[in-house]
Amino acid sequence: MNIKITYNWLLEYLDTDVSPYDLQKYLSLCGPSVESLEKVEDDYIFDIEVTSNRVDMASVFGIAQEAQAILPRFGRKAKLKQNPPSDLRFENLNIKDGARQLKIQIRNSKLCLRFTALTLSNVTVGKSPDLVSKRLKLCGVKSINNVIDISNYLMIALGQPTHIFDYDKIKDHAMILRESKKGEEITTLDGTKITLPGADIVIEDGSGRLIDLCGIMGGLNSAVTNKTKNIVLFVQTYDKQKIRKTAMTTGQRTLAATYFEKGLDEERVEPTLVYGVELLKKHANAVISSPLYDIYPVPYKEKTVSISMSEVNRIIGVKIVKNEVVKILNSLGFLHKERRSKTQLAFTVPSWRKDDISMKEDLVEEIARIYGYHNLPNVLPPMAYARRWKEQDESIAMQQKIKYLLKHLGLCEVVNYSMISKDDIVGLSLSEKNHLKLSNSISEDLLYMRTTLVPSFIKNIKENQGKKESLRFFEIAKVYYPKVDSLPTEVYKLGIATNTSFSDLKGILEVLLSELNIKNSEIRQGNVPFLLPHVQAKAVSNGDNLGFFGQLTSKIQEKHGLKKPVFLAELEFQSLVDNYKVVAPYETISPYAVIKLDLTAKIENYEEFRKSAFAKSKFLKQIEVVDVFGNKVTVRLYFTSPKRNLTEKEAQEELSKIKERIKG
Repeated sequence: MNIKITYNWLLEYLDTDVSPYDLQKYLSLCGPSVESLEKVEDDYIFDIEVTSNRVDMASVFGIAQEAQAILPRFGRKAKLKQNPPSDLRFENLNIKDGARQLKIQIRNSKLCLRFTALTLSNVTVGKSPDLVSKRLKLCGVKSINNVIDISNYLMIALGQPTHIFDYDKIKDHAMILRESKKGEEITTLDGTKITLPGADIVIEDGSGRLIDLCGIMGGLNSAVTNKTKNIVLFVQTYDKQKIRKTAMTTGQRTLAATYFEKGLDEERVEPTLVYGVELLKKHANAVISSPLYDIYPVPYKEKTVSISMSEVNRIIGVKIVKNEVVKILNSLGFLHKERRSKTQLAFTVPSWRKDDISMKEDLVEEIARIYGYHNLPNVLPPMAYARRWKEQDESIAMQQKIKYLLKHLGLCEVVNYSMISKDDIVGLSLSEKNHLKLSNSISEDLLYMRTTLVPSFIKNIKENQGKKESLRFFEIAKVYYPKVDSLPTEVYKLGIATNTSFSDLKGILEVLLSELNIKNSEIRQGNVPFLLPHVQAKAVSNGDNLGFFGQLTSKIQEKHGLKKPVFLAELEFQSLVDNYKVVAPYETISPYAVIKLDLTAKIENYEEFRKSAFAKSKFLKQIEVVDVFGNKVTVRLYFTSPKRNLTEKEAQEELSKIKERIKG
């Protein structure tokens, strides 16, 4: 995930003398990658890539924590000014029981690892302070009002999403957290009506209405408005797998879901709620009006990971002294525990790293990155040459040969996803049963493994039409045929798609087969359901099916909004490999003259005409299409004899036999 933070905001947590540009460089060397840095007025915006296992860094404070460990390695000053996890505690709030209480029920503690809530009254909803709205805008978040903005401000500042309900809209002031039932509906804050698949984490109020799609977006029926006076500040963590599943199946990819699905630190809930109360008091005149609700059935238990100095030096490959190892890990929040053992070092794992630090190698990785990968010697590991299978060599060599050929014929190579949607299958009159369905698809558009390259080509043509007059694409890729109780069969196909003409496509195929020295191929009538019956064929060589080609049906063309006819070919790649000849069969050059005669006639089936012509004439050597006009074709016929020179009269007689065949 990527986050945006500002330099001035970072300086609220970090005492440093480093410039924004040096900070970008040093962080990228030893920590999160700062992908861009932009100056806006009197501030700087960092666009930072945070890896999925390091959601603890996805905040202003999280980056400050990393910076205070990294910058001293480059001789730069860096110290935390504020440390919310230790500074902001519940006891700071001086909470007393209030009249606006909540009835809270959690039906399954595994759904919500920590649930905290607090009611605040006398709230004034209005415009946000300039500092809050400006920072949110710089970080890519729209300003709405002071109350909602504070919720978003907390998420960017501390990396913990929060939600704020209108207390008076919660029926019976009851919050029941449970799993949804299949088919239940909720209308979220953005006005989207969602039908839930079931087993999603939701909150219902005393009337049974769903008021929150937990971890993703609140319900519209409990939203804060300009008339709101009493609110519930809600800070919590959830089962990350359920949040991700719901977000993917419903298509609700919110920023909050991006945080929750990666697994948040339950210990960060407390400082977030305290900071939220402080901001609401300051900027919305809020007053605490309920006891604190903190349901935390399984508090974090400190765990320890041990490692020896010999293992550190062996794995990293350089010698690092013990004091430096301890200093590096301490700066990252790993506290050294003294032990009697002289060979083992033990470190407690901070709560915000509990999910990605579990063994000694994890500690070594932390030591190495802060020490600096750029400081490690550049030594290549020993290598051994592993010979590929002969079949694999042939396949790769053939792919390269074909790619170069098609490129020089003016075709563009495309690389598509191997997954397609249900609509792609049904739209080509294919069967879902013959396709492998993914159990963990990230989208309905990528639900099945394709058995043909055609759906991908249709999208390629559609997305590029209008950008160029003629489109000519090719792809060499695998298709997947499902097998019962086994892995699917993976087969390479060569696909070609154009919006030019059938003749152009056929010409490309003829050149391809000629270059591969596949001389004895023949064209037969095809029976592909998504191609026009009278404009399709299949190629065969030595009994092997080379593949099909033809024109897409008008119905499919109109359905996909294709402005010009589309012509497609799909060849069995292995059949091309099997029939390929490195050297073309040798034919002795005839020393005798060749007589060329032209014939213009109405030829219904060109392939049948070719077969018939060669069968009728023993002197016919070659047939070449010269021109096509209306329903008539002009062909040039080459007559010769391997033993003597033919006369013009003999050639004309052979031509007459062929004409009789056409008339017959």
